[in-house]
This record gives sequence, C-alpha cells and structure tokens, in this order.
Amino acid sequence: MALSRRGTATTLTTLAVLVTLGSPSGPAYADDDPSAPPGSVTTSPPPEVDANSPGLKLADGATLAPAKVLDIKSVVEDLGGEERREDTNEDVSFALQAEVLFPKDSSKLNPEARSRIQAIADEIKAQKATTVRVFGFTDNLGSYAHGLTLSKKRAEAVHDVLAGDLGSTDITFEVRGYSEDYPIADNTSEQGRRKNRRVEVTFPRGG
Repeated sequence: MALSRRGTATTLTTLAVLVTLGSPSGPAYADDDPSAPPGSVTTSPPPEVDANSPGLKLADGATLAPAKVLDIKSVVEDLGGEERREDTNEDVSFALQAEVLFPKDSSKLNPEARSRIQAIADEIKAQKATTVRVFGFTDNLGSYAHGLTLSKKRAEAVHDVLAGDLGSTDITFEVRGYSEDYPIADNTSEQGRRKNRRVEVTFPRGG
C-alpha cells in the first residue's frame, strides 16, 4: 500500500528481535491495562565478550547451529514523517501523526483523515487480520492526565472509523491511550514532539 502521495518514501531494513505481547480479548484501555505497546520494551546492552576466552571454543566434534534470521523489519516513512509503516515477519504497524488526523488539542477527525484510515482498513482486510490494536500517544506538553484523556479519545476516534470501514464483527480491537509514554523521538524539539503526537494501528500479517 502506498503511503503519502506528497512525499518520496524511503525504506530502511534492519534486523530486530520481535517482542510479542499478549492481546486480551475485547477493547482494553490504558487505565484498565497499562501494558506497554509492542516494540516499546528496552533491553540492556550486550555484555563484553573476550574473543580469546577458552570457554568460547567448540568442544571436539561440536558444530555451530545453522544461521537464523529472527526477524526482518522494513520501515517506510514519507518525506514529511506524517505517516510511517513498519513491517515485520509477524506484524504490520502504521503510525499517523496527530496533525494529519486532528485539529490541535482535539479528537475530532479532519476531513482528510478518513482516506488515510480507509487505506489502513484496506490493508487490514488484505492481511485478513482478526486482532487490531489502536494506540494513541501525545508529546510531553501539558499535564500527563490531559494527555492520557486526549490520546485515548483520539485512538477511539480512529477505531470508530476503522470499525465502520471494516464492517466485521470478527475483529477484536484493543484501544488505548498512553499520553506521553513511549516517545519515538526527542520531546525537546517541535519536530520530535510532532512525531510523538500520533496514533498507531497494528495488526498481524496474514499467512
């Protein structure tokens, strides 16, 4: 699926270990279930390894296991960063900046938002997904409580359009708001805050 008609998409392919999170049935909200969104788990840096350590040598007759790629992540973002798509072996995730969906400090969708959400609904249909996560996020301006309410209302607004476009009762939605938690950019600049004000839609890949 094409992202934005206005920008040239760039693709970055990296290797990453997929963190799988449980998905409770039925809608879930941040005040009910504060679990972190997919991909937000951080890990410690790997320990230093002495390449000359005898413990690293294979025992007589031992062989190395075949090489294995744990997961491949493809990231496509339009030139302005308004829309971002991530594909892994397991999931598809879209992140839409709040400015392209809502007026400032509002959860009422812009007229142009429907076409962007419709494109995501078409991809959900193509992947035959039965579980869809819709998560809202804000920057760190204003109070945390206000951000929590706004991010949840924005996630709910996107969910309502998606549910109408999909028209299926076989899809389970998880809808949550996370306020300023789990930023993807630096909140000290407006450019970073703009990226953090977003709604993410994530669902499993088909087949």
